[in-house]
Amino acid sequence: MTSEKDPLVSERSGTVREVGNNAIWSLSSCKPGFGIDQLRDDCMDTYWQSDGQLPHLVNIQFQRKTMVSHIYIYTDYKLDESYTPSRISIRAGTHFNDLQEIEVIELIEPSGWEMIPIKDLDDSPIRTYMIQIAILSNHQNGRDTHMRQIKIHSPCEPTNLDISKFSKFTTVQCQQYATIR
Repeated sequence: MTSEKDPLVSERSGTVREVGNNAIWSLSSCKPGFGIDQLRDDCMDTYWQSDGQLPHLVNIQFQRKTMVSHIYIYTDYKLDESYTPSRISIRAGTHFNDLQEIEVIELIEPSGWEMIPIKDLDDSPIRTYMIQIAILSNHQNGRDTHMRQIKIHSPCEPTNLDISKFSKFTTVQCQQYATIR
């Protein structure tokens, strides 16, 4: 886990892409006006606020198996105090009934982006249909939680094809398609 890492830097570099918009998001609970829309609106001034007993859950379901390399969570202890998560569990699987815990992180008065690498036993990004982020406890034993943003990153497939690796067109039939007008 790395603190103060901006996910936009990685996205702009072209090495990863944000895949959260390809998923169906659900929450265990939320106060009216403080739900998924605020969690995904790219505004650090809005947040999801839970409304119920711990653990608070964010469920992210993909329609196809998706490679996930990092999860970024934006929290701000200075603004949220006892609403700030202190212990978070990341779980992955194909559906709600087979989720397995892949990472548990402790946050100590976080302020900004927290990068959570999502790796399998071979240190490779995981391929999954579902991710669950479970807030197990909050600072100062708070009951409800505030989470300001969540981003899900998937590694980009290299798309640069080096034409020099291919042999030259030698027949007339191939050469006639070698250039584009």
